[in-house]
Amino acid sequence: MSPLPSSPSSVQIQQFYDKGLAHASYAIRCGRQVAIIDPARDPQPYYDFADEHEADIIAVIETHPHADFVSSHLEIAEETDATIYCSKLVKATYPHKNFDDGDRIHLGAVELHAINTPGHSPDSISVLLIDEMAQTRAVFTGDTLFVGDVGRPDLREDQAVGGHQREQLAAQLYASTRNKLMALPPATRVYPAHGPGSLCGKTTSTELDSTIGKELKTNYALQPMSQDEFIRVLLEDQPFMPKYFSHDVVLNKQGALPFEDSIRAVPRLQPDAYLETGIPIIDTRPAAQFREGHLRGAINLQDGGKFETWLGSIIGPKEQFYLLADSQIALDAVIRKTAKIGYEINIKGAFLTPRDLPATSALANIEHVREHPEDFTIVDIRNRTEAKESIFADAHLIPLPELRERAHEVPTHKPILVHCAGGYRSAAGASILQAALPNAEIYDLGEAVTEFQKQAVH
Repeated sequence: MSPLPSSPSSVQIQQFYDKGLAHASYAIRCGRQVAIIDPARDPQPYYDFADEHEADIIAVIETHPHADFVSSHLEIAEETDATIYCSKLVKATYPHKNFDDGDRIHLGAVELHAINTPGHSPDSISVLLIDEMAQTRAVFTGDTLFVGDVGRPDLREDQAVGGHQREQLAAQLYASTRNKLMALPPATRVYPAHGPGSLCGKTTSTELDSTIGKELKTNYALQPMSQDEFIRVLLEDQPFMPKYFSHDVVLNKQGALPFEDSIRAVPRLQPDAYLETGIPIIDTRPAAQFREGHLRGAINLQDGGKFETWLGSIIGPKEQFYLLADSQIALDAVIRKTAKIGYEINIKGAFLTPRDLPATSALANIEHVREHPEDFTIVDIRNRTEAKESIFADAHLIPLPELRERAHEVPTHKPILVHCAGGYRSAAGASILQAALPNAEIYDLGEAVTEFQKQAVH
């Protein structure tokens, strides 16, 4: 949580940043009234902020139904009697007020104005902060405009979320940026809903806020170009879309269950509990512990900075799974992370590491790989944009989100060597192949991949 610069004197803008999901939400306070924009799944930080300033949350604004996390807008409204605001184009099924071009919210001495900025989604809005002197001070851009990027327009093609073609949304984004956001005063502060590492964009800056003037100079998507050129540039090299994205759009249109209640409802099992066959086991322990011993068929998805994203990329939104960790604190932490993407209801049971774990796996012999890579079937599980620069000749490219479905494509006549870009994903990939190909000899290159990357560059 961090205060932000250049607010009018009567207004406080507080940013809440979730590094794991690269998600930024905001509290805007004027006097004793607070508005929340794009809240995360856990509402407690916003309650704490309001309590600290003896203020009331009167409004919760959703810039659009988010794909990459579950919002607490409905829970906050039910807890505080705040009004939820969103575009009428959302067709939200929760109680709300429409918030579109020309609509405004009075917050103490200032106003929040809605402007429709479709493109990332057909129902996206941005929110202008207008001060007491009727000056535009800030714009909260949701996923329309990021620092150094704009929102990707290819997340609503599934029929479950509207069947909107990416080219059509990209054209809308071109108009939204040129006709609305780029026309704002250059000094207007830009506060987006995402930062670096978000899968809602592709080249997001490490900075978490900006100005319209700075973006006009430095953001590739805001440079002079035709609509056709904009569409072409925007659509190339977009990152993969995790399995859970469409699910979360639908869930956010309905409103999620209360966060803490949903976490408490997760079944806790004893370490020696009977586990149903055919249900994936997500083992969140460090890779070294997993290699020493693990339950047969378990997937080693280590608790780390991007755990939520990879969980929602490997496991489908309607798929049950078991969740395992090596301490109660660690288990509680991964359950809470799971809930950020709305997957806590999919947990068949959560439990601590059993003793005497039977199956083991191994790191690769680095010298053998270096001297005789041809002795291995090498599986590259990086994303396609990463794999444009190969590390090993003749490697089989199967990105991690596709590996469970495509494991049968991997030849098994030689030992299988799995690698990614840094070691985190290859631990998951090796465990997926070990479960799918139980008679194959499978090795994880792990963090040693960085040595081979340097050699590939030279």
